[in-house]
Amino acid sequence: MKRIALIALAACGGSSKPRPAPKPVEPVHVTHTLPVADTEPDDGVDVVASHGHMELPVIEAGIGPHKDGWSGCYTSRVGKRRWLGGHITLHWDINKSGEVTKVLLAESDLGARAVEKCLLDIAREATFGKPVGGDADFTVPLDFSAKGKVVSWDEDQAVKAVGGQLAKLDACAKAKGVKGGRPADVTITMYVGPQGKAQSVGFSSAKTVLDDTWVDCAEKAALAWRLPDPKGTIAKLAIRYRPN
Repeated sequence: MKRIALIALAACGGSSKPRPAPKPVEPVHVTHTLPVADTEPDDGVDVVASHGHMELPVIEAGIGPHKDGWSGCYTSRVGKRRWLGGHITLHWDINKSGEVTKVLLAESDLGARAVEKCLLDIAREATFGKPVGGDADFTVPLDFSAKGKVVSWDEDQAVKAVGGQLAKLDACAKAKGVKGGRPADVTITMYVGPQGKAQSVGFSSAKTVLDDTWVDCAEKAALAWRLPDPKGTIAKLAIRYRPN
């Protein structure tokens, strides 16, 4: 399948100083870059041309009204957690009539459920015109810059830290109101603070539309995990949840 990079969308949060300018610069901004040619893929919106494709003006018209809202999701919720930051990928499936049939938080290492839910809720509100040639899908990347220091634990450290506690998420598939049962494949990103207490957690999946009730249950369970003490700093880890 050919992948065509169309739009690069990024958001930066925090209180870093802008370059000298005659007027103040907003601390959070969203920008986009248009392609100069249809060549190799680059960072941006990817249209998978398996059946049809989305024209650039159609995508721009759909996501344009929501860029400020996405930035606000971060700035209104980061608070004093200056160490909070990461990469997000939002994914849309569009049918030949221009109807949005699926919206996924396909990737996220942000590790903040409240921010991720806000981003996804806004993404679900976006509407688009018809694709060319049939059903199409595309992704939008968002980046949020952390201003505080974190120590990243690798996969082995993450698995050892979480251990058998991961299985506690299995009960969330049976929680009241959950639709669809267990998700197929979930990436869990979390921050660990003093005395091994979970500070923040987030969830993403490229395969499953995560049920909000399931995620609420999983967040509550994960925040109760007891983890190794990172000793005077904040640690960040990611672990995969693949229920049998």
